[in-house]
Amino acid sequence: MALLHSSALCFGAISLNFRPSSWTNRLSSSADSRLSSTVKASGLTLTPLTHPSSRFSSPPCTRPGRVQSSIQESPETDESSLVVCFGEMLIDFVPTISGLALAESPAFKKAPGGAPANVAVGIARLGGSSAFIGKVGEDEFGYMLAEILKENNVNNEGMRFDPGARTALAFVTLKKDGEREFMFYRNPSADMLLEESELDLDLIRKAKIFHYGSISLITEPCKSAHIAATKVAKDAGVLLSYDPNLRLPLWPSAESAREGILSIWDTADIIKISEEEIVFLTNGADPYDDEVVRKLYHPNLKLLLVTEGPDGCRYYTKEFSGRVKGLKVNPVDTTGAGDAFVAGVLSKLAADVSLLQDENRLREALRFANACGAITVTERGAIPALPTREAVMNALMETVA
Repeated sequence: MALLHSSALCFGAISLNFRPSSWTNRLSSSADSRLSSTVKASGLTLTPLTHPSSRFSSPPCTRPGRVQSSIQESPETDESSLVVCFGEMLIDFVPTISGLALAESPAFKKAPGGAPANVAVGIARLGGSSAFIGKVGEDEFGYMLAEILKENNVNNEGMRFDPGARTALAFVTLKKDGEREFMFYRNPSADMLLEESELDLDLIRKAKIFHYGSISLITEPCKSAHIAATKVAKDAGVLLSYDPNLRLPLWPSAESAREGILSIWDTADIIKISEEEIVFLTNGADPYDDEVVRKLYHPNLKLLLVTEGPDGCRYYTKEFSGRVKGLKVNPVDTTGAGDAFVAGVLSKLAADVSLLQDENRLREALRFANACGAITVTERGAIPALPTREAVMNALMETVA
């Protein structure tokens, strides 16, 4: 069995000719000028931010000489439907030409990424309320990422800055079909160093949904912070949403990845998983076999979603199951499409969790989520490609027409 180097995604029903011009330039002019820049493959240097206070307010230090607290003036959040996303935020360097090896790529587009952060921005773009908890470096990229969250109406009060470690980087190889392989720079990166004492517990308790992945389980101290955060959320009656988002090269071994991902499996209320991840977690079982999938359904789970790329997704609850079809598109870059799908689902559930008991309404929510993923694959990068609610509704109307 081939081991995974990237997670699969779900992107759904839009017509092949549908490409709204409004999908670009969603960020403010200051952030957009950064995102559209390129960096030569042989000339990347990381320069510390000399005077961060010249562009950002100066927050107090939670631990002097170690970690700064979040940037102030974060957007107000709607606590009644708040989704708090926990984990990594990083910089993706996406080649400007697909189908080349990293060493052959002439230049890369700089784009903000990291699955939990992608979901947070995706929810906010769709008109929902979201917050992000995680750590970045006290460097130019870290402050840029915090600003991008704020500009996209994501609450960043739970964000921390580490002066001793850099913001994580990922160089992405885009194959001709838009699929990805990654080369990570995190030895260690700041996201790995988030400590339990740095968690914004009040923000977690305010959430309607607490969303996370598995990368934050790989190393300490972030692993302990992750486990503590989920316990606080669970005790507060917050719904737990889990997207394993397997990145096998980051784990010490395949077995440690399997064990780590499954270690928190039974605590989640909502799980999104890909076909390839089912194969990995079940040691090669058929991901299309409902009996195989049902074995992954634990007693306290409320919704299990299986993404199938351009074919759409499957859904499983205690009462019903089924499939929501998608349409194939010509992908430019699949980075972030799975996260866009998750954002679409969680934005609907945060607004009305009762749709978990209504199959017709759940199917409509998943159709919406499929369209979120479909739009995202038509642009390069993750956060830059995430759609607005208007773009998604236009895409759905286009398929009906």
